[in-house]
Amino acid sequence: MKYMDEYAQQYSDCAWLSFEELEAFMKEALVHAGIPKEDAEIISDVLIESDKRGIDSHGIGRLKPIYIDRIDMGIMNPITKLDVLKDKAAAAVLDANNGMGHVASYKAMKMAIEKAQKYGIGMVTVRNSNHYGIAGYYVTMATQAGLLGITGTNARPSIAPTFGVENMMGTNPLTFGFPTDEAFPFVLDCATSVTQRGKIEVYGRADKELPSGWVIDHDGRVRTDTQQVLKDLTTGFAALTPLGGVGEDTGGHKGYGYAAVVEILSAALQAGSWMKALNGFDENQKAIPYPLGHFFIAIDPEFFMGLDSFKKIAGSICRELRTSQKAPGQDYIFTAGEKEYLVHEFRKKHGCPVPPSLQKVMTTLRDRYKLDMSWDFEK
Repeated sequence: MKYMDEYAQQYSDCAWLSFEELEAFMKEALVHAGIPKEDAEIISDVLIESDKRGIDSHGIGRLKPIYIDRIDMGIMNPITKLDVLKDKAAAAVLDANNGMGHVASYKAMKMAIEKAQKYGIGMVTVRNSNHYGIAGYYVTMATQAGLLGITGTNARPSIAPTFGVENMMGTNPLTFGFPTDEAFPFVLDCATSVTQRGKIEVYGRADKELPSGWVIDHDGRVRTDTQQVLKDLTTGFAALTPLGGVGEDTGGHKGYGYAAVVEILSAALQAGSWMKALNGFDENQKAIPYPLGHFFIAIDPEFFMGLDSFKKIAGSICRELRTSQKAPGQDYIFTAGEKEYLVHEFRKKHGCPVPPSLQKVMTTLRDRYKLDMSWDFEK
């Protein structure tokens, strides 16, 4: 496919490592950072799934700066103590006690799935958690069980509301996963902002300027200077634009509205924290925990018209969309989850691309923890 040929060309400066190599390294590094082996297996599975799908902003690139560094700073607990605050029929509320977001979220979605299989629908919310990786991982847990999955999470403030310039809400993904009769599920996993901080970090590692319209600063200027933007996002001088962009002409108010929906569902149902309380700094600019909230919903189609019927109709809708009339010069129409499936098939054969900046991170962590590992890019 032409798309995959063009896809491979963008990684010309990268080393290619197998899934097994990357996952084994991440698991060992997490264990040496103080995380129990069972939890490290969950976290590394979430991270490698991101790299498998080509979501390079949320895989091994997040291992050190988001997880290990925060453990080192003492603002995230490597051991996740999960308390059940409420558990009644199809609903539950969990407290992660500032533990690892992946671990809390894996267990929360597992609980939601079990409730859906019993009651038709299950919803579990989590408070006092941390960054949980790609949201698509958890809805795929549901699709693999023959269920529909929905999840969302708030995050440190990054998005400015429409007609505003102050970063108030996180990139707040609203994510859906539906089983189909095709080789892959329908998985829509995206932020409610035009882009997310992780994508800007990818541009930063590649030393590339940002596309116009992704970021706005306190003076109302659209910014493209990646390295300074990363600093200004942290200080609050710059903000991401909501899905749809600046103003209402291109629908920015819609992305703003959906981000607010996720913020409310990630905080209000579990009496958790929201917006500026997730900044990660106190009044003296000292780093403090990010008490994030998540929600997980699982729905069993057997309680409606049946799984087979749902999968057939969902698959038919996707196929009809892909075979609809294409715009001039366009070769293909994709449906949600398809690109990730194609990338997974490609990377299963060739491995995951690791740019020089991440190669350095890997060797630094390897040496720090005295891991008995080496990679071809060192030769």
